[in-house]
Amino acid sequence: MYNIVTGPMAWLSFLIFFIGILLRSIMYIKGLDWRLDRVTYTKNVSYGIRGAIKSIFFWIIPFGSQSWRNNPGFTILVFTFHAGLLITPVFLLGHNILLQERWGISLFTISETTADMLTIAVLVSALFLLLRRFSLPEVRILTTSYDILLLCISILPFLTGFLAHTQVPPYNFWLITHIISGEIWLIAVPFTKLSHIILFFMSRAQLGMDFGIKRGGMKGGGITW
Repeated sequence: MYNIVTGPMAWLSFLIFFIGILLRSIMYIKGLDWRLDRVTYTKNVSYGIRGAIKSIFFWIIPFGSQSWRNNPGFTILVFTFHAGLLITPVFLLGHNILLQERWGISLFTISETTADMLTIAVLVSALFLLLRRFSLPEVRILTTSYDILLLCISILPFLTGFLAHTQVPPYNFWLITHIISGEIWLIAVPFTKLSHIILFFMSRAQLGMDFGIKRGGMKGGGITW
């Protein structure tokens, strides 16, 4: 079973992930209504690029945007959650050993202690994000079972990986479940809201170009991102 989930299933998952992300990106660009949006993408390019870069930059750093500063608690939770989601699986020693064995590539790795701390941070922040969805009326009214499912898909690889790492019996069950849950996440990304891992940057770039070109950016006025 281990050879199947780390071999053919892993290849298939990554294939669906990368092809799906590429198609979602193409669909996003083709879905823009050039007349409705009325953004001069082909003219005033320098203002557009400048606005796109600023829009992305101020939204990917903690408290960089006005919205982040207005919600400090939520900001800390979001950045903690996403930092763990990104750093842990990419730079985990065990994952890189597997990549080296299967595909002959490896990356910089973090210590097991750091990985454990990031994993716990992901699980704790996810719990508070879930509680926030149910405690705040303005968030609760927008929350559906679909949102809860996506959160579960995102944290299950961390929970099962942590249980496998700490040798909670039965070890093989948690290990296989960890790998399969990770592959489910990869497959789910192109078909769900999880696609925001790439569409976030595309939408921020579009908004940045919009504001940079026609909402004061060309006049040199300060734009509060």
